[in-house]
Amino acid sequence: MPPVRTPLIAKIDVAAALGLMTRLPVPVNGTVAKKRGAAAAWAWPLAGAVVGALAGLLLWAGLWLGLPPLAAGLLAVALQAVLTGALHEDGLADSADGLWGGWTRDRRLEIMRDSRIGSYGVLALILSVGLRATACAALPAGPLAVAALAGTGAASRGAMTGVMAGLPSARPDGLSVSTGRPSPATAVLALAVALALCLIGLPVGPALITAAACCAGAAIVAFIARSKIGGQTGDILGASQQIAEITALLALAAVL
Repeated sequence: MPPVRTPLIAKIDVAAALGLMTRLPVPVNGTVAKKRGAAAAWAWPLAGAVVGALAGLLLWAGLWLGLPPLAAGLLAVALQAVLTGALHEDGLADSADGLWGGWTRDRRLEIMRDSRIGSYGVLALILSVGLRATACAALPAGPLAVAALAGTGAASRGAMTGVMAGLPSARPDGLSVSTGRPSPATAVLALAVALALCLIGLPVGPALITAAACCAGAAIVAFIARSKIGGQTGDILGASQQIAEITALLALAAVL
């Protein structure tokens, strides 16, 4: 199925992306969205941009009110978790527990499916929240902070789409399997949408750095997942988004 056929399908895909990736009250035609499945993945960067922009506005407001930069950064990260239902953070924690806590492929997948969190998962979440909040605190206040968080939100979801398209499913069931795998054309379109969203608010150099950093971070997760469990799962996709976003935020904090 082509990524987008008509404006109506495009609207359905955007609504489906917001419904899947966020807790925002977006009306979604569940039947049509399910039929579209992974073909709607091109719109995931749009959902990421919305989440990032809202977090960026909170960061800007916190700094304007005189909050310490780190406190404002922590609030921005907390808002992202609320807006997404901590979907990607959950995937990061499960992936950390499974990939590093199991000795065999089957055991790793078993641990990743377990809802309980272990030491690796706790450490991964601490590092994720800490690094993202610290990077947010280092961003310049104002519209550029909003653009930075919107861009990293978009680019990290675009990179996640690439991981989903590039790796086979590691298990025969689960969210990743039920959604399907995006076609190469859909993955390329997602990356193009993500780059365009980065370029809207960021200068060309930082925009390209954001996109490249996200792809590098997601590629590292994909390489580890391929070597340890032979493919991707919903948890691996969440982990790839988190690592991609962390990598991009750290890069932007260094150059902006």
